[in-house]
Amino acid sequence: MRNKIDHALPADALFLNPWTEEGVKLLLEPEFVWRPIPSGRIEGFPLSAHNEINTKIKKVLTTTRRTRVFPKAIEYNSLPIVVDQAAFRRSQVLGHGKVVLAGASGQRALNQHRIEHSETDVEGDLNAYFAACRAENAGRELPLFGGFLERDLHFAVPCRNTFNYFHFITEALSQLTLLDGLDFKGNIYFHYPNSEDKHRGFTNEFVDALFPEFAGRVIFERVPKDYDRVVTGFDLLGAIEQAPDAMFAGLDRHLSKDAMEKGGATNPLLKPVLAMNGVPSAVLALRERALKAIEGQDFSHLPRRFYVGRTNYHSRPRSMAGEDMLFEHLQMFDFEYVMFETLTPLEQIAIMAQAEIVVSCHGAGFTNMLFANPDAYVIELGTLQTLQSRWGDFWPLAHASQCKYISFFCDFKAQNPTLEPDFDIDGIVPVAMSDAAVAHIMAFVVSLLGHCPTLQSTQLITDLTRQLVAVDAAEQAIELMNAHPGIAQGNMDLCLILADAHKKLDDPKSELLALDQAYKANPKRWQTLVRIIWCANRCERPQVIRWALSRLARDFPQRHDAFVGNHEWVRFVA
Repeated sequence: MRNKIDHALPADALFLNPWTEEGVKLLLEPEFVWRPIPSGRIEGFPLSAHNEINTKIKKVLTTTRRTRVFPKAIEYNSLPIVVDQAAFRRSQVLGHGKVVLAGASGQRALNQHRIEHSETDVEGDLNAYFAACRAENAGRELPLFGGFLERDLHFAVPCRNTFNYFHFITEALSQLTLLDGLDFKGNIYFHYPNSEDKHRGFTNEFVDALFPEFAGRVIFERVPKDYDRVVTGFDLLGAIEQAPDAMFAGLDRHLSKDAMEKGGATNPLLKPVLAMNGVPSAVLALRERALKAIEGQDFSHLPRRFYVGRTNYHSRPRSMAGEDMLFEHLQMFDFEYVMFETLTPLEQIAIMAQAEIVVSCHGAGFTNMLFANPDAYVIELGTLQTLQSRWGDFWPLAHASQCKYISFFCDFKAQNPTLEPDFDIDGIVPVAMSDAAVAHIMAFVVSLLGHCPTLQSTQLITDLTRQLVAVDAAEQAIELMNAHPGIAQGNMDLCLILADAHKKLDDPKSELLALDQAYKANPKRWQTLVRIIWCANRCERPQVIRWALSRLARDFPQRHDAFVGNHEWVRFVA
């Protein structure tokens, strides 16, 4: 029972309030709490062979874009803290017998608390507890540790486990960067709850490769473990519900409108949304350290275009239906089959740092997106299930690397692919790609490479060009349309996509021509006229503005009055 945490306790008895209760002190004064940073390019597209599944995928994607995507990503500071009377239980940290809400381990503690109190109004109780914390903490600051880093003061990291690559790299290994710049002399402990036979060697390999200065001082040890005093990591995002309002002042204006309507950043239920739009500073520091570790080394033997598979590729049936066909086609464009498990840590970092296009089935290997270069296209093949339950897990890594993270959501490899699986019963169900899905993925990939596939269907061209524009491949979208002469003529959708492409390329004159063609294809769409007005203003074409306004007034008088009323500059042109 020593490894148990009593999550049945009420929140005020279970969770530590570090502003008012003994147990936690900051080792360093934070330079910042949070700050906006540019987002990575993250896009997802439906690619099921079944209309009903595509409809569900589109609905989830639309809802996600509308309610869960922030205008910019948010970097949250990660700091070392000193915990007195520390206890490591399961994958959590306690100080003076109470759970410290730090990072992913704190979120897991919250989730477990919800499960234990599912029969009650647990959200109401949590909201009341956190509101009381914020009120009590108003005007306070987190206490600072005033002592010295004695040689026997150790650094300890809670691990969810030591066999899942994603959780170890992002949640545990990244915490070692918090020791940068400190004259730290103690040992480093990774504490994990899983059995010894599940411990994987990659954990030691990555520590040795990226933190050689700690050689001989890193120890992996199962929980439970107690310390009179220990240093560990503290992600300030974990404290957001308890923190005084002034600490996160201004953050709400960077959230989505939906998040604001649901109470803003301090709503505990929004923590996963904050996490998927956020990047801990420790993760950014790990990326920087990893890229420095490969500087000056020759990795020219590694491919720049590759498909990431598994070590059992040649010995067992493929878990993803359609994988053989896809890879055979990728090979024709100089793609190689890569297994991350067979590469050294520095090779895994380098292959992503110099990658052009990466393709793989959904899995923990996408953790290496953290090391990708900003121009890389990292293409994931998933399902409706991975979209609903796992997609957001990798968003912070795309934000950190600024790469282009693109997901195609295909079918379930199941007897009935139109039946949604139950995660608790079925786990993650493998992906199945239809022949049409493989063909579309290949058309997308070769278009990125500057080739123009010949497509027989206007709908396929529409879908593909729209996707290319969405992932900042506007030039390739235009080339694809040019390779199918006359395809956009009389087709409003394609004309608008062409306009979007020219807008991405900052070519307003060409954009205006495409918008004119879109209006001619369908003069019943008022939004096209409004866009023509804006574009003509950029091109300094007042006569076009007057023409579009006259059409708007004639055919859509209410829209005209609203537009002119909201934009005073138009009156001077008219």
